[in-house]
Amino acid sequence: MKISNAVDLNLDEVEISAIRAQGAGGQNVNKVSSAIHLRFDINASSLPDFYKERLLALKDKRLTKDGVIVIKAQQHRTQEKNREEALKRLVELIQSVNVVQKARKPTKPTKSSQIKRMDSKTKQGNVKKLRQKVKF
Repeated sequence: MKISNAVDLNLDEVEISAIRAQGAGGQNVNKVSSAIHLRFDINASSLPDFYKERLLALKDKRLTKDGVIVIKAQQHRTQEKNREEALKRLVELIQSVNVVQKARKPTKPTKSSQIKRMDSKTKQGNVKKLRQKVKF
């Protein structure tokens, strides 16, 4: 599978097994193993070190401590569609680490926005003061 122009994912490195789906579905859900359980070992893969380091550094619930990505797909009724969905999610996860986020430049609020904020706070305070019990 194609990850980027220079990187391909070998499907032999992906372990796919069919399991029974959870949830509603009537008799079909009890008889047919249509859900897909995908496991991908990052350390044993042929991905470049750049991808491996970034994937292992992810804070993602699908990533185990051993460096294995676990994806469960059970949205569709057929095993083939769930398999495609799981592989698509794996590719998207791997592609997401390739995107470098733009560094945020810290900015200060403008003078007019500060004045506007303080005016709205003063106005709200006056409204609340008018709601209080009148003291003689």
